[in-house]
This record gives sequence, structure tokens and C-alpha cells, in this order.
Amino acid sequence: MNIKKIALAAVLVGLVIFAFFAYYVYKAMFVENTVFNNDQACLFIPSDATYQEVRQDLIPLLQNMKTFDALAKRKKYVNNVKAGRYCIKNGMTNNDIINTIRSQNQPIRISFNNQNTIEELAGRVAEQIEADSLSLQEAMTDSIFMSKNGFKSEMALGLYIPNSYEFFWNTDAKGFRDRMLKEFRQFWSGSRQGKADQINLTIDEVMTLASIVHEESKQASEQARIAGVYINRLRSNWPLQADPTLKFAAYQLPEFKNTLIKRVLNVHKEIDSPYNTYKYSGLPPGPIGMPDISAIDAVLNYEEHDYYFFAADPDRPGFHRFARTLSQHARNAREYQQYLNQQGIRR
Repeated sequence: MNIKKIALAAVLVGLVIFAFFAYYVYKAMFVENTVFNNDQACLFIPSDATYQEVRQDLIPLLQNMKTFDALAKRKKYVNNVKAGRYCIKNGMTNNDIINTIRSQNQPIRISFNNQNTIEELAGRVAEQIEADSLSLQEAMTDSIFMSKNGFKSEMALGLYIPNSYEFFWNTDAKGFRDRMLKEFRQFWSGSRQGKADQINLTIDEVMTLASIVHEESKQASEQARIAGVYINRLRSNWPLQADPTLKFAAYQLPEFKNTLIKRVLNVHKEIDSPYNTYKYSGLPPGPIGMPDISAIDAVLNYEEHDYYFFAADPDRPGFHRFARTLSQHARNAREYQQYLNQQGIRR
């Protein structure tokens, strides 16, 4: 009789323990465990992150860290942290959360435009993905990569077409660069390559001329006309005499570093640089900045006309007056110089 009682008691104790264990497992896996009020909260987990670092980010978001730790250990997440951007939805259970941060890396959209140097571009991109600006600069200017893919060093910036792109946040520098090479080739496949061939310009030449057009005017409505002026000059073997190239050449020199040139002067025209299009004919060696897609397409679809000159329009800031003859241009230029004098702009 005593043996039966002992056995029954053991069974009852076992059932209680099992029920408690089952409840604990149920609570650890299937009970809501979020504490934030928004629809979702996103974690950015670095490539070298440890579980303890992930845990620190989760503490403000979860109601019960003890049950989460237990399940994370049981599901072996503590030794298998995954880098990326993961978004936890309000009301998720521990099981949902662990499954999410283990396998549901969500992409982000990054964008860049109007970057004048590789350094500026690297800094802009580094603000949006995990890769740091130094590693991005090194990847973008890697001579082996450039040579292997048929790019001159002067064309490094021209590889990057300004736009919005989808990336995983934990993309490294080489991964970003290699993806942008694919985007570049896709951009130039088909009709754009055909148009470049039709106007007898290489892709490098189109990008270089587009960078000048973009610096001359941000007004898409007149970019094709400006491109037409430069095409006329190139085909007539005239020097481009593009002021933005003089500024670019000047900014490479110590005396003009960290300055803003608002007015091109004779001293700038004397700079000995292949980017000085007053001194050297033809296109400069590479882009002087990052042209918008509108400027690239403006070159490919340049306006055919007989203008050879243009000057900034003092009556419509941001726009230009175009001229067929030097005397017309001299008059337009003189009016703009007078405008600069009135504004007190001397350099």
C-alpha cells in the first residue's frame, strides 16, 4: 500500500514538474514578449557582433529577457549571430523574434548624387551601410579592379551612377563596388550605348562631358542645349573653355583648397592642368564631378543648333543666354560681369 502511495505521489510530482516545464516552454516560445509601442523596431547587427551585444539592443524592446535568453540558447542563436537589418514586429513571441533575427535580413534603399569626389561619395555611402568610408575609398580606387574592368584611374567617380539602390545594410565595401559595376553596365546597355556610338563618343567621354554640363547648369530644360554648344566646339576643334573645369583644376592646388570660387579670373586660366580647357583642347581626362542622369541623357540627346557660346543670365539666375557669334557673347558676358560687380562678387 505504501509503495502504491509513493508511486502515485511520484507520478503527481512528475506531472506537476512536467506541467510547469511545459508552461515555461510555452511562455518562452509562444507568449508575446515585446514592450515597444511602435508597429516595429529595427535592429542593425554588425558583422562582428556577439550575442551579448545583440542582447543589449534587445533589452529595451523585450518584456522578459530571461525567457528570451533561454530560448536563444536552446535554438543555438547565441553562437550563430547573423549580421544585417532585422525588424521585430509589435506582439511577436520569442520564437518569432529569434526566427526573424536569424533569417530575415531586410534590405534598405540607399541614394547618392552630386558627389564631387570619391572621398565625398564614400562618406555619403558610409552613412547608409555598414562599410566605413576608408574601406569604401580603397575599394573604389583599387587599381587592379579598375584595370581589370577597363577603367582609367581618372574615371573612378564615373563608375557610380547617381540614383537610389536596394542593398543589405551589412554590405561590405567590395560588395558595394562590385554591385555598382553591374549597375553601371546595365545603365549603359542597350539604347544609351547605341546613342553614344551614334554621336561618336565613348562612355568615358560622355560621362566627362556630362559632368561639365551638370556643373554648368542644374536646369534639365537647358542641359541638352549646353551639351550642343560643347559638341559644336569639339567638332570644330575649338577649346571647350569651360569654367567648371578651371575651378576643378584650381581646387586640386593647395592655395585654392577649402575655398569657393564664384568668379573665374585670369589667374585661374593660367593653371597648368589637363583639366584647364582654356589651355588644352578637347575633353579633360575624366569627370570633374558626378553628373545627374539628366545631364548624361542631355549629352546623348544633345540639341542640334549653331550656338557656340553661352553666358549666365543675370535676369534669370540659374539659366543662360546663348549666342552664335563672339560679339553677341561678349555683350551677354559683359552684362553678367556687371551683375557680379553689383553683387560685390570679386573672386
